[in-house]
Amino acid sequence: MLTRAILRRPGPDFAAGLTTSALGAPALSTMLAQHAAYAGALARLGLQIELLDPLPGFPDAYFVEDVAVIVPELAIVTRPGAPSRRGEAGEINFVLARHRPVANVTGDATLEGGDVLVLGKRVWVGLSSRTNQQGASQLRRLLEPHGYEVRTEEVPGGLHFKSSVTHLGEGRMLTTEAFADLPALADCERVVVEPGEEFAANCLFVNGTLLVPAGAPKTRRKLDALGLPIVELDVSEARKMDGGLTCMSLRL
Repeated sequence: MLTRAILRRPGPDFAAGLTTSALGAPALSTMLAQHAAYAGALARLGLQIELLDPLPGFPDAYFVEDVAVIVPELAIVTRPGAPSRRGEAGEINFVLARHRPVANVTGDATLEGGDVLVLGKRVWVGLSSRTNQQGASQLRRLLEPHGYEVRTEEVPGGLHFKSSVTHLGEGRMLTTEAFADLPALADCERVVVEPGEEFAANCLFVNGTLLVPAGAPKTRRKLDALGLPIVELDVSEARKMDGGLTCMSLRL
């Protein structure tokens, strides 16, 4: 069971962050309301919320998942592939040190948490524009002594691995069609999102409940058929910045 979530409040400059989206300009007031609703949903699922202040000069810093990978044994502070985000990683060190021993990705390695999916002792690392082979190799060296199996997979499209693959509980994966046949997922049961609803692949499974993004009714019907408790959240403003449900918290 997860007991804590670390979040960072979006700053007034959040709309200046990195994005490839063509969904229009995000609104700060709406973003703050959606972020608060997200924090509230996690709290209702039993997680203690640790809410960090905005980080001036780092408009993407509320996507806090990208700067760390957390497992029960340690927290690994990443080295983001986006140079403009690298200052965020140092800021999270002292926060994580309150909860775990901390290790850091170094050198020319790049690694972002959005490319890392941890399921028990299995770890999937997507090799993307933000995460390189050196980053995956450093993560493997840090995790294998604790019994983790680390698999890598080229990301065929989208920003991060978890933009298109997330865990639904009981070993099932929710994927976009483009990711459904990845070799690294061959031994997993897969549920494929409906065409035109690819953003819905970024769901968040927390303590037996599935958080899903609003606005994907066809995929929602597929998820309802699984019999899981579901909470639907509007993340329209995060989507405008290439983000989603997993991106805005670190869970431990």
